[in-house]
Amino acid sequence: MSHQDCIFCRMGELTILAENPLAFAIRDKFPVRPLHTLIIPKRHVTDIFATHADEREAIHELALQCREAIGNEDPSVSGFYFGSNIGRAAGQKIFHAHVHLIPRRSGEGDLPAARPG
Repeated sequence: MSHQDCIFCRMGELTILAENPLAFAIRDKFPVRPLHTLIIPKRHVTDIFATHADEREAIHELALQCREAIGNEDPSVSGFYFGSNIGRAAGQKIFHAHVHLIPRRSGEGDLPAARPG
């Protein structure tokens, strides 16, 4: 897939929650939990291991901002899953690096397993 065909590269079509010079955050289009957020580098790279250190720091900064905003919006959130599916075998469906920030609440069941796309 070329970056012109990548939904994450077409930022103008997305509702941006937060951004900095190297990354941005959006809500997941198919959330596994309410307020499920994606944090994405602006540069088109296949997976998180292909990002530069400054991009990873920018992603982490946005994760901290989004974590605080989610906690303020929903006080029932008591934990988070923070991770990335890397490769088709791991369930990656969009081959532009992104990290999932998934709010977790007490009493919730396990997250659904990632399914290959």
